[in-house]
Amino acid sequence: MLIPRSLGNFSEKHSEICPILSSMPGHALSLHHSPVETIANGSVTITLDDHSLSNGKELTVTDQYGKLGTIYFKLRYLAERNALMVSIIRCRGLPCKGGSSGTGDIPTGMNGRTQAATDPYVKLQLLPDKQHKVKTRVVRNTRNPVYDEDFTFYGLNMNDLQNMSLHFVILSFDRYSRDDVIGEVVCPLTSIEIGDISKEALSISKEIQPRSLKIRAQGRGELLISLCWQPAAGRLTVVLLKARNLPRMDVTGLADPYVKIYLLYNGQRIAKKKTHVKKRTLSPVFNESFAFDIPAAEGAGASLEGVSLELMLLDWDRVTKNEVIGRLELGGPNSSSTALNHWNEVCNSPRRQIAEWHKLNE
Repeated sequence: MLIPRSLGNFSEKHSEICPILSSMPGHALSLHHSPVETIANGSVTITLDDHSLSNGKELTVTDQYGKLGTIYFKLRYLAERNALMVSIIRCRGLPCKGGSSGTGDIPTGMNGRTQAATDPYVKLQLLPDKQHKVKTRVVRNTRNPVYDEDFTFYGLNMNDLQNMSLHFVILSFDRYSRDDVIGEVVCPLTSIEIGDISKEALSISKEIQPRSLKIRAQGRGELLISLCWQPAAGRLTVVLLKARNLPRMDVTGLADPYVKIYLLYNGQRIAKKKTHVKKRTLSPVFNESFAFDIPAAEGAGASLEGVSLELMLLDWDRVTKNEVIGRLELGGPNSSSTALNHWNEVCNSPRRQIAEWHKLNE
């Protein structure tokens, strides 16, 4: 059984057993917990601080750390304990809350106003099981947070590690709404020589990647829906049958999809239903039926005038907020193509169960 545990400051508690190692070209970084670091960039060594210069030319944050920034972490395997220690050191060059990147920690916007820096923190889980999650504290008002927090996962032998990946998600805390996902990093442990990290700690840096790329590259998939309108009962029945061609949302190449359905009346959501989560599949079969009572107009029976359905297919995630894969609107002003035809057929053919495939939209 895996038991993640935070151990506090890695460099202080384990300095005697975890000397710094920088042996991974392009991904290795010697971290000395000081304002100045030495980074190997091909065959050229560049010394960087917050006002770094190279050949007399200032380096931008994007040049140094990538568009969404860079995360720095350490790995150490304790063979005698069957334990993997992951130390999240820090992030550099994170974007502002508005998504822009600058050269300072709190960039200046128009008319001298200060743009909102982010309040970042990091969540970590082991894939493919997605069962064990840990997270750092929130560091306020900075694009270059320092964490120095360590987490230990017990009950892992060397063979287990070869099939696992580290999944880092970098988020911005929001007091008034759901936290924003800045980006993610996946580090397959197959790329790490476990024998080496059982001797000394390995320091790694990786550029943070956007989460939406996988959806744009693969499309959003299709949903098979059956509808039946029963005017006498004033009831609309929605059957979520199945989906296909969903994008790969996890490093495992799969997803954990489920569907939310909203009933709208005159543009306002008045009822909500959702399916069960189907784990690790790109072709989920739901076969779940939902009945919505349709409000009757004053002095008349129930009708579908002013009624519409909004469907969202989401990927369940234990670590971060569930990510929307695609959306579909049936009957509303944005309904078009097959969605509009399907809705009109249901309205004109009461008491018939009519099924149709629909492509999901952004």
